[in-house]
Amino acid sequence: MVRQHAWLSVGSLLAVLVSTSVCAQAPAAANSTLSSSLGLFVFPAKNQSSEKQAGDEWACFGWAKSQTGTDPLNIKPQAAAASAPASAPSSSSSTAGTVAKGTIGGAVAGTAIGAIAGNTGKGAAIGATVGLLGGAGVAKKNSDQAKAQQQLAQQQASDAAQQQAEASVAQQKATYNKAFSACMEGKGYTVK
Repeated sequence: MVRQHAWLSVGSLLAVLVSTSVCAQAPAAANSTLSSSLGLFVFPAKNQSSEKQAGDEWACFGWAKSQTGTDPLNIKPQAAAASAPASAPSSSSSTAGTVAKGTIGGAVAGTAIGAIAGNTGKGAAIGATVGLLGGAGVAKKNSDQAKAQQQLAQQQASDAAQQQAEASVAQQKATYNKAFSACMEGKGYTVK
């Protein structure tokens, strides 16, 4: 007999736990309406039943979708004309020009120094070599800067495209919600 009461108590406890769990979940399910998924609050100003409100929300969902061309459950950013950033000048021609200028400048300076030292040919050759190395270093630095600027421009273009896509989605959602709200208000609801 004691065992039977123990099972009864355990069974009663389980029943209480299950019913409490079900009751705790019921309000959450009741609050999950179409309008709440759109971020809107709809009040039945003419005492409409919850079943009537659900039917009216679905009717207005379809009407607003047909009026705006937007499915609020599947909004995609509108395609915008993509403006490609200006490309950096060709680094090979820029590099070659910088190296050539360095070489010529070095040769001229070397000739002047060689004239003072008494051997213009040797001075020009040394100056050209130094100018070549200096020009190559400047060209490398310029190339690295151009690459960094190009990466920055690409990141900025990507960020701008992302912001534009987010703005497009927000605009479509706002337009849809405005149409949905107009429909629900026409059916006697207050919408905020």
